Order: sequence, then C-alpha cells, then structure tokens
Amino acid sequence: MSNIKKRAIYVCEHCSNYVEGIYSAGGPVPICCGQEMTKLEAKTADFSTEKHVPYIERKNGGVLVKVGKETAHPMTAEHYIVFIEICADGILMRKYLKHGDAPEAFFKTDAKNIVAWELCNLHKYWTSSQ
Repeated sequence: MSNIKKRAIYVCEHCSNYVEGIYSAGGPVPICCGQEMTKLEAKTADFSTEKHVPYIERKNGGVLVKVGKETAHPMTAEHYIVFIEICADGILMRKYLKHGDAPEAFFKTDAKNIVAWELCNLHKYWTSSQ
C-alpha cells in the first residue's frame, strides 16, 4: 500500500473541480480558478447523522463496501457518493457512482488487508480499514 500514500486528491474551493495526482508527494499544488487547490485528507470519524465512513463487509468472493452502515448515504443529484475504492493487498480498485445508485460497491478479492475510501460530492473524502 506504500504507493497509495504517494497520490493526492485536490479540490478547487471555488468551482468544486477535483484533481487526482499520482506520485504527487512534494510536487507542485495544482491551480484552478486562479488559486491553489486544497489537498484532501481522508476523514475517519463522522459524528453527524449523515454517515460517510465506508463500512467494509467480507462476503463470499470479495468485499462489499457500504457508505452508511445502518442508514444508507443519500444518493440525490445534490448529494451523492462520487466513487468508492479499496486498496486490497496493494491493488487499487475503484467504482464510480451516480445519483440514484446504491451507495455501495462490491469488489472481487481475497485480500487480507483492505483499506476503503469514498468521495462525497459535498463532504469530501473518507476512509476506513480492516
């Protein structure tokens, strides 16, 4: 999973454009709308009623990652999960979602070490591990 630490996700605070940098540790910060973009740090605890921390559930043949353990995250046009991804024993897998989809993704893997992330269009970047 060491290569995952070399990437970064940035957001433009003006227009909400996102940019992903690969091997961007220490590199220049992207510019959008005439200003430096903000590097996102994945959050791990959610104390609000809207649940954002990805929940990893082992299933036959893989893992199911849900956003919202008891109550599913909203998936409206105004508020939705952009993507869910995992790093499974060093292999990165991502599923893009759109409003109306279920806020979950199934990944075929028998990996022992799983880290999951999700990007909410309003509340940014979240992570958990198993």
